[in-house]
Amino acid sequence: MLSAQDLALLQKTLGRDLTDVEVACFENLWSEHCSYRSTKPLLKTLPTEGDEVLLGPGDDAAIVRFSDTCALAIGMESHNHPSYVDPYEGAATGVGGIVRDILSMGARPIALMDPLYFGPLDTEKNRYLFEQVVAGVADYGNCIGVPVVRGELVFDHSYSGNPLVNVVCVGIVDPDRYITARVKRPGNHLVLLGSSTGRDGLGGASFASRDLAGDTEAASRPSVQVGDPYTEKLLIDAILEMAETGKILSCRDLGAAGLAGASSEMASTFGAVIYADQVHLRETGMVPREIMLAESQERMMVEVAPEDVALVGRIAEKYDLGWSDVGEVISEPRYIVKFHGEVVADLPIDLLVGGAPLCSWEKKPYSAETPFSRPEAAVKDLALAVLSHPDVARKDWVYEQYDRDVQLRTVSVQNDAAVLRLEDKALVFSCGCNPRHIYLKPFEGTANAVIENASNLACLGADPLCLVNCLNFASPEHPEVNWQLEQCVLGLGDAARRMAIPVVGGNVSLYNESDEFGTQIKPTPSLGMVGRGDVRQWTAPAKGELLALIGTTEPDFGGSVLDAVTGCGGHAPAVADPAVLAVVRDLVREGRVTSATDLSLGGLLAALVKVAPQSDVTLTGDPLEELFSETYGRFLVAAKDEAALVGVEHRIIGRVGGDALTLRLKGETVVITPEELEAALSSTTRQMRF
Repeated sequence: MLSAQDLALLQKTLGRDLTDVEVACFENLWSEHCSYRSTKPLLKTLPTEGDEVLLGPGDDAAIVRFSDTCALAIGMESHNHPSYVDPYEGAATGVGGIVRDILSMGARPIALMDPLYFGPLDTEKNRYLFEQVVAGVADYGNCIGVPVVRGELVFDHSYSGNPLVNVVCVGIVDPDRYITARVKRPGNHLVLLGSSTGRDGLGGASFASRDLAGDTEAASRPSVQVGDPYTEKLLIDAILEMAETGKILSCRDLGAAGLAGASSEMASTFGAVIYADQVHLRETGMVPREIMLAESQERMMVEVAPEDVALVGRIAEKYDLGWSDVGEVISEPRYIVKFHGEVVADLPIDLLVGGAPLCSWEKKPYSAETPFSRPEAAVKDLALAVLSHPDVARKDWVYEQYDRDVQLRTVSVQNDAAVLRLEDKALVFSCGCNPRHIYLKPFEGTANAVIENASNLACLGADPLCLVNCLNFASPEHPEVNWQLEQCVLGLGDAARRMAIPVVGGNVSLYNESDEFGTQIKPTPSLGMVGRGDVRQWTAPAKGELLALIGTTEPDFGGSVLDAVTGCGGHAPAVADPAVLAVVRDLVREGRVTSATDLSLGGLLAALVKVAPQSDVTLTGDPLEELFSETYGRFLVAAKDEAALVGVEHRIIGRVGGDALTLRLKGETVVITPEELEAALSSTTRQMRF
């Protein structure tokens, strides 16, 4: 609902009462989801420019130069609230929406990433949400032929009742031929393409801007969109064919706020008249408010010259897609909606788009770190508990549902990052963050998320090109949450500036909390990062190769997996020095190391199991600190001999080979057999139904 304060302001500004269509337009376009009214000033502090950035934030997606002949279109979105109410459709339409954002730039979508966050799988509701979200992502991505090449899975009680479904999409386009979402001149026509409009998704933008308190699934279900991936595939091919003609002057996906959102935002530099009765409909008896605000999926709007309307219509019909000539760009800065000749909305377009008053919420810092309490369990038992934690355990059950090789660009999807071949170079992908660290230290944790994603790229010899983000938080009306939000954005900006990584786009999702479970999500500024390097696959080290540790380990247990399984507490990591990333990147590029992985989730233990599960390792420091600390800026590398590491500060810790993972620790030797590793690492898979 439009707040009483906003309604009073609008009535005073316009000097009259509003029509029901106008109220609905403002309710959605002034929502947090569309207007960023709680975060806009903060987001302006982020570094958005770079040598390769052709188009930064503000459009459906950013455009970043990859080579002289190829540019990337990249964007990231969330579909959190819908994925709780209807997890399959919510996740599927989340994929569809971000794919259309990329498509609207005239780019062909080539890859997806999906950072996902859920409550623990020990409850039936959370298992259901997990299974259905994964199925929704997999089915939609597979059907449209866009590979899901990377992802993240985090399980924490704070996401019970409010899972997070974030999706990154990357596309490719000629750097001289990308399309924007701003209309070019008065007199041009606005053509609606794709699926017919029904009542599904009504009020979706407004729904996404409030918490789930008091909402039943049945009551909220009409706000969830229903996807059709086969129509989306046709739409992809049709829009790309239209783009090839050069006749599309601007283009926008119909997402939040439906036709009202897309058309008003496209025309915001001029004005527009929309003829709601010309829209091709799926249902009879729809009124103007429903036609304008429905969020039916697989729809796009294009601006074309009057003489080119028939051409785009013919291309749409070739792909069996519906189309309607529904509007016209006007020079007067007004947004007018007509229905069978009657004016049902007539608004100053700059008031509707960008005119929402900013919100100013209180901030209250907090301290959540607790003193470290040393766990009493045996080291081996702690090791197996850490490896069994669902954040560390294998995710085969998820990834096997994704077609990761469609389009034939995928080189590697193993371990730290995914690699796609693009021209004669590698496009390298990483995503995610560590919400437990970020909850304890919002600024430092978010800065380390930037460093950790860049570390994943460094392990494949790649340099970051850019990053995008989804800022997922609880209600900013809670002073502690608003402080989290501020600190996270400042930490993101600080690390991005230090590493010269432009933040080219993103999304803010607030009010992620649930009365049903009594939860507020941990601060989750999830990141998506892409880089460029030479084409190479991640490889496991060979028997007999040396294992070395690069970087300094501190007793950083707060927010670690060890903390999650024992409640040991401790302080979270300080911001790492990113200089070590260049050292590791160069080692990989020069072929001086045969394998590299960064140390983060699960510490050195998890890295050893990933890289060399059968090896002999000697660690002379405190066993818990050596194995389980999650200090950032550390790497485990393998080399044929120590001469390969000359000039690099390192510590040799062991050698690959043997029948088990042998850990020679201070005061004891721990042996973890392949069978014990398999039992621990398959723990999450065993919980899932087949």
